[in-house]
Amino acid sequence: MGDGNGRYRGTENRLSRESRLPQWLRRRPKNTDADDSRRVTLLLAAAAAGLPLSPAAYPVAYRCSCERIGCPTPGRHPVSFAWQTQSTTDPAQIERWAVGQPQANFITATGMVHDVLDVPLEAGRSALDRLLELDIEVGPVAESGGDRMLFFTATRGTPEDEDEWWPCELDCHPETMDEHPGLRWHCRGSYVPVPPARLPGDLEVSWLRGLEHQLPDPLTLLETLTDACAKYAGENEQLDQHEVAWPIGR
Repeated sequence: MGDGNGRYRGTENRLSRESRLPQWLRRRPKNTDADDSRRVTLLLAAAAAGLPLSPAAYPVAYRCSCERIGCPTPGRHPVSFAWQTQSTTDPAQIERWAVGQPQANFITATGMVHDVLDVPLEAGRSALDRLLELDIEVGPVAESGGDRMLFFTATRGTPEDEDEWWPCELDCHPETMDEHPGLRWHCRGSYVPVPPARLPGDLEVSWLRGLEHQLPDPLTLLETLTDACAKYAGENEQLDQHEVAWPIGR
């Protein structure tokens, strides 16, 4: 009798679990509509702040939606080769893109209204603490993918002498500065992902300091950031100096 009752209870529990399984499978992720609304709101706020936006790739599991084998920057690059001319602050166009492509990330083209100083996350945290301690005006700051920090600044503008431009590369070095490992200065011809953005491995791009903060002169941040990058590089000799920098052809 005891064995029979035990088997009956075991069968009843199994059937109960199985009956709940279809309900669990049909359950939609919580707050999907709220998340979509928040995404559109943040993108429109970025455009209102003057950041030109363009649709970008997004993660598909651990791959990139562009389906490029071995994509070096999955979910972080634009989908159109014409991203520089396509980038816009027009709210109607951005809302159409965002609603029509609900999975898409967005990039913001730099060198038009703003530049971005892009540093390793650990160096960025140290620099941010130091900048705030020194009471230096810091603009919007985003964390990107758990390994980079993005400091949004005013752009250098268009110098009269074209030779004054330097390219966006892994170790940017204006004429007045030495080379600084790990620092990327995104200026004309470059871009960065703009929050909110999803990256492979459940990572994301999100604001640490929002767009209510005014864009500062990049030179007011540069010394502190380069010092933090140099210290970070010295403590991490394995730092890959040939790590891919943006842009990468899209």
